[in-house]
Parts: sequence; C-alpha cells; structure tokens
Amino acid sequence: CPPYEHYGLIFHTATKLTSKNYRQFTNFIKKTVKVQVSLRHPLNMEDAGKSSRMTYGNYLRLEEMLTLQDGPEGYLPEPCNDEKHFIIVHQAFELWFKLVLSELKEVHSLMNSQNISENSMPKIVHHLDRVSTVFGLMSQQWKVMETLTPQDFLSFRDRLGTSSGFESWQLRQIEIILGLEQQQRDAGMDPLSHMKKLEKEGKISPIMLTEFEEMINSPSLNKLLNDWLSRTPINGSLPSDSNDEQIVSDYIESHLDAMKTHSEMVISHFKSIGHGDDSTLGDRLNKSILGAREFLLPNEKPNRARAGLLFIESYRELPLLSWPTALIDSFVELEESILLFRNSHARMVERMIGRRMGTGGSSGVDYLDATLKYRIFVDLWAVRTILVKRDLLPDVTKSDYYGFNSQV
Repeated sequence: CPPYEHYGLIFHTATKLTSKNYRQFTNFIKKTVKVQVSLRHPLNMEDAGKSSRMTYGNYLRLEEMLTLQDGPEGYLPEPCNDEKHFIIVHQAFELWFKLVLSELKEVHSLMNSQNISENSMPKIVHHLDRVSTVFGLMSQQWKVMETLTPQDFLSFRDRLGTSSGFESWQLRQIEIILGLEQQQRDAGMDPLSHMKKLEKEGKISPIMLTEFEEMINSPSLNKLLNDWLSRTPINGSLPSDSNDEQIVSDYIESHLDAMKTHSEMVISHFKSIGHGDDSTLGDRLNKSILGAREFLLPNEKPNRARAGLLFIESYRELPLLSWPTALIDSFVELEESILLFRNSHARMVERMIGRRMGTGGSSGVDYLDATLKYRIFVDLWAVRTILVKRDLLPDVTKSDYYGFNSQV
C-alpha cells in the first residue's frame, strides 16, 4: 500500500500518548517511513555492497558450470582438448533438451483440457515454434562435432565405456511427451527398462526414474492434439449436437466426391497429352480414393479427429480456423525439425565411425537411421495426400459461424 495511506490514524493515536511514549512513537514512525520509501525506491545496484550485487557470473552460476567439463569425479588422465570438445558439445545438447522439455511441458499444460481457450492458442504456437527453432539450431550443432576427425575421436572413444546416447533420458522424455509409442521403437530399445536398470545400478536418482514414469503415464501431446481435433466444428456441427455424426459423414462423402471429380480431371488431362490410359491412371487414382475413405471412415465409422483435421486444412482461409491452422503447421514443423536433427546426427556418426557398433552395444548408425522412420503426428502428414484444391470443394455450411467475431 502507499507509504502514507494510514498515517492520519496513526498520528491521531499518537496525540493520546505521554511525552516519553510520544518520542518513542515518533522515532518508530520515522523508521517506518524510511523503510516504506526504501521499499518503493530500492537502491541502485551500484550503491549496493559488493556481496549483494548481481553479476553475470553468479546469475548464471558460471564458475560452477565451467568446472563440469573434465569428466566424472576422479577421471584421469584429464580429457585432452578433443575429448573436452566432445564433452562440451554434448553438454550443450543436454541444456537445449532441458529448454525443449520446459517448452513442451508448457504446451502440455495448456492443451490438457476439455476446452482449450482461444487465448491459449498463440501461446501454444509460440512454445512449439521455439522448440522447432532449437532443433534447427541443434541440427547445425552437429557440424561442430564434425571438426573431430575419425582418428581424433578414436583416440579417446574407448574411455566412453558402455555409455550411449540412448541413455540421454531428456531426449527419451521428449519423445515420450510428444507421443512416440514403445511399439514404434527399434527392436530392443526400451527406454523405461533401461532407466530402471540405471536406477538400480545407482547411475540415476530415483527422482529421475519417477519423473520418467509419470511422463509415460500422462497423455501425450499427440493424444491431446487428436482430442482437440475431434472437437472441431465441422460445417457448424459440434460433437455434442444430436445429428453430428450424420453431418460429419455427409462432409466426408462430399470430400470424397470432390476427389473423384479431381481424378476425372487428371485422367482427362493425361489422356489429352498422350500420357497414360484410363486403366492405369484410373486404378492408381481409385486406390487413392479408397485410401482416403479408409482414413476418414475406418470400419465405416467417421473418425472425427481426422475429419476435423481435413476440414481445417481444406478451409484454411476461414478466420475462425486461422489459429487452428497455425497450430497444425507448428506440430508439422516441429516433427520435421526433429527428423532433420536425427538425420544430421546419423550422418555425423557415420562420417566419424562408419558402420561399426555403438559404444552402448547398439547397431550404431543403423540404429540411428532406423529412428528416421519414427513418426508421431502421422495423421498430420497423411491428410496432405487427400487434399483437394479449394475451387473443387463444396462451400462451407453455416459460413458465418467461421467468420470474424463482431462482438467487442
């Protein structure tokens, strides 16, 4: 509160005091005023004593941080310059992973709701875009590792023992929070089992294992994204509407009809230039339409999340869908940046050690190449196969629903 707000009452009380008590009371008031003023107008940093001045070094705990590049305690002989380079680059990766996890946890917090606020959408996109930028930076960071020649690395590789990049629990947590399923992983690569083994050996703390298990048991971002897509208003219809399933089915059929129209136009064009015939082209395009039907109507029941995704991608120009479109683009950008990061990692390792076995016993580059097949947001990529150009699509029903909100 303002420093003098209650002083009228205080001085009114003071008039009833004896002279001795009055002197004591006024001294108290003077000290109080000084404290209040100092709180509202703190001293400049340059006026503070040396012990309380914040510096670049102590803010970042720089001196402590710069003592951590010499390997584990008792590690002798001390790392040579090339090994120190190896340590620093990987520590930098782990710091970036920490930032990525922090950003993804923020996204998870914002999306883990039955109703994602429109005000949250720009925040979610912002966090995802930051993560994509970090992965883009880390892809380039592998170039720093490539300044090690194969012989430079082999000179200290044996000192790594059985340690492996697979033991980077932060990268494994990133995969898990995004939604990579265990069955998608390369055979034998079970991060939870490995984490339990490390904890049993005392190589990681029980706290880290508990945090890892909690993340596995939480809904992934892929799950939250699909839940959100399933709530997309399709032609003005919401999942809670009594005739929603029929409206969604009709929308899907109208899109499949547009695909058929487009296929006929493609066949006609190819025939006009003497490139292909009805049979060859027709079979290929019909398979595409059948694939679209299976994608949108598995077991002949509408998949509302996929229908919602298709609706957003097809009518991107609608004002109400501008942020949903940006959100989908951000997830696609994120997965692309991770794939590029993995590829840069694999090529760096191949350049350095060829196809030999990894230090942790994995197949080395073959394992890293297998991770390039990992896809989490599969539907976001698959829907692009069945998109149709806008002028062949039917107009949106209840288009006013998707316009700008005119209310102030």
